[in-house]
Amino acid sequence: MTIETFEDLIPRIHATAYVADSALVLGDVEIGADSSLWPMTVARGDIHRIRIGARSNIQDGSVLHVTHAGEHAPGGFALEVGDGVTVGHRVILHGCSLEDHCLVGMGSIVMDGARVCRGAMLGAGSLVSPGKVLEGGYLWLGSPARRVRPLTEREQAYLEYSAAYYVALARRHAGQAGAK
Repeated sequence: MTIETFEDLIPRIHATAYVADSALVLGDVEIGADSSLWPMTVARGDIHRIRIGARSNIQDGSVLHVTHAGEHAPGGFALEVGDGVTVGHRVILHGCSLEDHCLVGMGSIVMDGARVCRGAMLGAGSLVSPGKVLEGGYLWLGSPARRVRPLTEREQAYLEYSAAYYVALARRHAGQAGAK
């Protein structure tokens, strides 16, 4: 794994977190207990903070970034990922908030100031426009993302299952030589 400081910003990675060798963690990034960043993932907290809670997984090729505070974005936009969150392959998260126990499908983009609420599921390839709030308990799809229907009991259970599965898988990977 590549861990880089930027100026005086030092990543903080919990001892039980797994970060793949090919992932990059840079700057003001905090990764919680039992969370995982998979191959080719970039978490670049050089101009604002990134916080990833416990038991969350950020899958292969995802890009996590933020927006600096300035004239066009007073206060900027940090990136907050809650606990038990699943982020699929090749997702872009930019200055947004993902609450606990939600899922962002493969290839999706979530933009500045958007919020994916607890228990929401965002389908693959979706676009969440700046400032949009996705209510929990629903499946959201499309570009721009729109509410499609309530989640089934099986889908709600999958949110918990997915997070737990990736905690276990990360532990298996961490047991391999050269892994953290």
